[in-house]
Amino acid sequence: MATTEAARAARDAKLDELHERLTQAVERLVSGDDWRRALEFAARFRSRSFGNTLLIFAQHLDAYEAGRVPDPEPSYVAGYKQWQSLGRQVSKGQPGYMIFAPVTGRFASSTPQDAQSWRRLGRFEKPKPGEVVRSRMVGTKPTYVWDLSQTTGDPIPQRPTPRVLEGKAPAGLWEGLATLVAAEGYRVLRVESEGAIGGANGVTDFSARTVAVRSNMDEAAQVKTLAHELAHVKLHGPDNPDAFGHRGIGEVEAESVALMIGAAHGMDTSAYSVSYVSGWAQTVTDKDAAQVVQATGERVRKAASAILDAIDTEQIDGGDPPGLTRQTPPALPTRTPPAPPHLQRTSPEVDAVVRSL
Repeated sequence: MATTEAARAARDAKLDELHERLTQAVERLVSGDDWRRALEFAARFRSRSFGNTLLIFAQHLDAYEAGRVPDPEPSYVAGYKQWQSLGRQVSKGQPGYMIFAPVTGRFASSTPQDAQSWRRLGRFEKPKPGEVVRSRMVGTKPTYVWDLSQTTGDPIPQRPTPRVLEGKAPAGLWEGLATLVAAEGYRVLRVESEGAIGGANGVTDFSARTVAVRSNMDEAAQVKTLAHELAHVKLHGPDNPDAFGHRGIGEVEAESVALMIGAAHGMDTSAYSVSYVSGWAQTVTDKDAAQVVQATGERVRKAASAILDAIDTEQIDGGDPPGLTRQTPPALPTRTPPAPPHLQRTSPEVDAVVRSL
């Protein structure tokens, strides 16, 4: 019992350390350019949560400044055994980067449509005849990953990185985005000039279910605008219960999704105009600004990743080493009750991270 309590205390101390480090990383996003760089980095590591991406970035930078790694940014990251499965070994003396990993539990119900009917199964407990079993995340634990430069062994194949000429759009990107807009039940319109849409580059009309983009811009600007408007469709529709409901945050989210999609295709995003989300976060009275920033980054990452996964274009890698097969995340019951109190962390900051993993 004492050993279990000591292990739990050590784990909680590590989680507290991670939360403090994550809060510091979020608070360092003090300008639009910092936000842009964070999202460009997240575009290259989009298989990870936004919070874990920031943790990897900050710890790798510390390792670079200490002379343990040769480059200021990671290339590929993976766990200890994952690197071993690829024929590589973590070098002696290289500490890993601590990040959050989900803790899952199994829940069973004979009436899955009833949210109150789900019960947590014990470690070796089998469901009763006729019960449906699903897994869900009930908490977090610390785990470690290492950058490619911290390992030795078999070479990792390098995939080609897309490069786009200035002003040109990546091959197939407009068509892919337009198909996703249509799948949401909206028509894509190309208008002659900004005068037709109130001086804007693009406009989403939720009532008419149209997305208009002005055609008197270069191809890159047009496809970036279409990505921006698709983000509005997916994140900010009138029936979306998860939208912040704040115009400023909505615009930052849409432009940030467009930035990540562009970065994933090798587009130069330095000219993107992304107002710093924290300025708007300060105006959300019922949430801490750091929580809003983190939640915004995670919503952007998830939306951009879903779009990128749905289109057939040449894209940069998502942060996993080529050849690595990630386990499919456990399915989440759509309406299961919260985890039992003894399995929950009471800190709202912890809860926010649990939801964003």
